[in-house]
Amino acid sequence: MAIEKMRTFMVVPALPDELQPLRDLAYNLWWSWNPDAFNLFRRLDIELWETVSRNPVRFLSEVDQRRLEQAAKDRAFLAHQERVMESLGTYLNKPSWFEQHQGELLDQVVAYFSAEFGLHESLPIYSGGLGILAGDILKSSSDLGVPLVGVGLLYRQGYLWQFLTSDGWQLEDYLDQDFHQMPLQPMRREDGSPLQFVQRVKDQDVLVQVWRCQVGRVALYLLDTDLPGNTSEGRAITQRLYGGDNEMRIRQEIILGIGGMTALSHLGIAPAVCHMNDGHPAFAALERIRRVMDARCLDFNQARQAIVASNVFTTHTPVEAGIDTFSADLIDAYLGQDYARQLGLTRQQFLSLGRIDPDNKREPFCMAVLALRLSSVSNAVSQLHGQVARRMWARVWPGAPASEVPILAITNGVHVRSWLSIDMAELFERYLGPGWSANPVDNEIWQRVTEIPDAELWRTHERRRERLVAIARGRLRHQLRRAGAPPSQVKAADEILDAEALTIGFARRFASYKRANLILRNKERLARIITDPDRPVQFLFAGKSHPQDNRGKELIKEIIAFARRPEMRRHVVFLEDYDMNLGRYLVQGVDVWLNTPKPLQEASGTSGMKVPPNGGLNMSVLDGWWHEGWDGENGWAVGDGRIYEDEDYQNQVESESIYDLLEKEIVPMFYERGDDGVPRRWVTRMKNSMRSLSPVFSSNRMVVEYVEQMYVPSARRWMRMSTDEFAAAKELAGWKSRMTEQWGQVKLLSVQAADEDELAVGSRLEVQARVHLGPIAPEDVSVEVYCGRLDRDGQILQGQGYPMRCDGPSTSEGTYRYLVAVPCQASGQHGYAVRVMPHHGDLTHRYDSGLICWG
Repeated sequence: MAIEKMRTFMVVPALPDELQPLRDLAYNLWWSWNPDAFNLFRRLDIELWETVSRNPVRFLSEVDQRRLEQAAKDRAFLAHQERVMESLGTYLNKPSWFEQHQGELLDQVVAYFSAEFGLHESLPIYSGGLGILAGDILKSSSDLGVPLVGVGLLYRQGYLWQFLTSDGWQLEDYLDQDFHQMPLQPMRREDGSPLQFVQRVKDQDVLVQVWRCQVGRVALYLLDTDLPGNTSEGRAITQRLYGGDNEMRIRQEIILGIGGMTALSHLGIAPAVCHMNDGHPAFAALERIRRVMDARCLDFNQARQAIVASNVFTTHTPVEAGIDTFSADLIDAYLGQDYARQLGLTRQQFLSLGRIDPDNKREPFCMAVLALRLSSVSNAVSQLHGQVARRMWARVWPGAPASEVPILAITNGVHVRSWLSIDMAELFERYLGPGWSANPVDNEIWQRVTEIPDAELWRTHERRRERLVAIARGRLRHQLRRAGAPPSQVKAADEILDAEALTIGFARRFASYKRANLILRNKERLARIITDPDRPVQFLFAGKSHPQDNRGKELIKEIIAFARRPEMRRHVVFLEDYDMNLGRYLVQGVDVWLNTPKPLQEASGTSGMKVPPNGGLNMSVLDGWWHEGWDGENGWAVGDGRIYEDEDYQNQVESESIYDLLEKEIVPMFYERGDDGVPRRWVTRMKNSMRSLSPVFSSNRMVVEYVEQMYVPSARRWMRMSTDEFAAAKELAGWKSRMTEQWGQVKLLSVQAADEDELAVGSRLEVQARVHLGPIAPEDVSVEVYCGRLDRDGQILQGQGYPMRCDGPSTSEGTYRYLVAVPCQASGQHGYAVRVMPHHGDLTHRYDSGLICWG
């Protein structure tokens, strides 16, 4: 019988007074990347620590009370506790990098919105790389002192729990999480009541609870709709990450974006900058506009100028099929004309914000397009992805050359301390110096890796491989027992893998484009490599497929079938239910990390970035981050980066490259040992990898670039736009309106240049143009010669704009003469064209107005 009227209360651990600091520590995830801190909990009961998935809140609620009483009297334990708390206090209170470099902007808060956050396995609200990246951004923002808050959803069942049938088919289950047993705290109002608010979703009011997760200096606010006051539909919104259909997705994104802005308002946080991590939170941009309109009595265009100036967007997906889109009917049903009316927009104007072609009524509403249109700066997540993204989204800015599409590239990174093994961290303390972790992007510090004795580095790495093998055996025993395997097969798990053999890891989301089975293309050749009695090789696979991705599940089944061949049982293992904990053991223990995505479909990838600091090496297709990370001496490239039209031939070429690398380079180098058993050439490559990759592909470096290239400029634009009752925003909106009305009169009447077919390097091309501007003043436009070398199709490749000088009015009214001398800096076939664009000091980029006239 359900009891309708019931009061609730919390039971908390009866910690002795001496151990009260443990409670504060448990609720700050700083402990998760500080070994001395999480070892404090392990010291109380190491077996229980592992049983509760390294969750300190649950751990403290279950640890034996007698053990707590003993620890309260243990002077060594109390000294350890005091040391950890002093370290936390120093971390929280010391002057930060941001304070030292951007101190005047400390009160300009950045709100970072993401559909998932991968902070630790004790908080399972992540599925893959997008969430892990978001978690690492919060940690690095904390390290650097960036005034940032995170906003996300709190999923009752998180992502799927994966288990495999006897024939290797993935099945899923979902486990309810007890939020009160996690490193989370419900936010409360001043009167002590829960911080809850109502969000309209379609035709019903949904009650939303706000929770807080503390990540060092940074707060992450998570929204929960699984509340007794909601309908079953309302409660289901935050039940599962990426669960349900398109209708569930739009519900979640309304709560994340619109509800997220509402939550910040209730918390008294008025962000100066909003960062949308992928397209899922894009509704936040609309809600920011709506709120400014209401608070300041602005119209849509005026509010839009202020808000767009301070929104930033990160695009992660290099293929359109991976972008969230909704039909116009679905947008009507969930946001309806009422929300458009609050924004002062017609239905068509509202829908056009999410369409590449605003006039195409059949085009769906795209969340990425909405985010691009309502952001002042957008970024891709690697240099190569920047090229792909600029081509992919060029139609959002008609008339812009692909090379000038306003999407910059900031390559992803990882939070090194979160992924570094304790053994390697201790080695770095000895040879890189105790300050290495405070500045993990200092190239000079990482050059000291060469001072680590080869034998000591190798032995440290070997210990991690031994640990990985032990963990793999234990997890395999568990999954065999769960699957009902006979005792003999469970016992045989103790003999899988070899702690001294070359170990290759492949662990990531199992989507077909990641080509997990590329290495299985020639199974017989691979089997010969693996089972060489003198130079054995072993593979560890892990990863989950989306519940609806049967092709991904087929890949898992194919790998497991190969692993179950009699001669492969000791050499190839698939470990189920991949999570952050298993991920740490893998990146800390493998010798080689394998990455084989289809070219140009891995925007960045971050799993391989976690390997170099731990002494592992990458073998990867030249895609994503590896395209810029590989230097020929710090790992291996699969293929040469060429892309073939025939996909089967592409797979053939790159699978053969893997086998060749294994047979001719990797296996011989690994087993080439000196008298002391150390593979000198291999260790040299390990050191090259550590020195060249660890400081560069760090989330601290990434966040510094976010701050310098996106956050600070956006915060300054917000300050300018919002002062004096939004005077600058109003002026810019009026100016844009006039430009749009008058732009049809702009014409390039003539372009003249020296009549020469050939010019010498170092000379100049003199260009003149007559431009009719009508009522538009010359200072309101920029006239440029766009010039560059031609590609084989006769198009300008990576052109450059050369501003033309207005030489006064021409013969007719509203017509002006422009001049420029274009320097000829490189030989080859060149082309040029003249263009006219609006110019205003407050435009966020040259294509901000959407207007351009080419000659």
